[in-house]
Amino acid sequence: MTNIIYTFEGHVYLNITNACPCRCEFCIRKNGDSVGDAQNLWFSSHSPDFEDIKKEIDAFDFSPYSDEIIFCGYGEPTCAYVNLIKSAKYLKDKMPACKLRINTNGLSDLINKKETAEEICGVFDIVSVSLNAPTSEKYEALCHPSFGDKAFPAILKFASQCKKYGAYTKFSVVDVISKEDIEKCREIADSMDIPLRVRVYSE
Repeated sequence: MTNIIYTFEGHVYLNITNACPCRCEFCIRKNGDSVGDAQNLWFSSHSPDFEDIKKEIDAFDFSPYSDEIIFCGYGEPTCAYVNLIKSAKYLKDKMPACKLRINTNGLSDLINKKETAEEICGVFDIVSVSLNAPTSEKYEALCHPSFGDKAFPAILKFASQCKKYGAYTKFSVVDVISKEDIEKCREIADSMDIPLRVRVYSE
């Protein structure tokens, strides 16, 4: 069984795809098949379709987690863009008071070959963008994006647009990088008036 919905440290998450254009050195997927109460977050053949996701949403008791629902699993959520938007809209219709958050690598525009921030911010209240490095060269060395040197500028543009379109936008970095690079990331975030969260790496 592959978990579409799982909980971890008091939060509820939706795992809708395993696809990702990055191969981050610190990726949690390297450490096992699941996190939290999930049995398995790997899809055996293909990502779930919207009806599969809808069925799981309808069967799950969200009441203990009614403050926030997070799209983040063993893949980049915007790789399943159509299902991402449909699922978010369905959740908003079902629980209009609940805040929706997406944890993303910020590469949605390159993945989907179009600008996506406006539509994403139309359904998501919070957008957390993984910055993880202060320069394009260091980002490529750490995260190995399939888009090469186009990736880092695309992340900054996407975050800027999410802020413009009204979502609460924040950057994150994992503390596997040096303190100096974390501070350089903070300078980038400050220059864009976007808060930065430093995440503790856990194996």
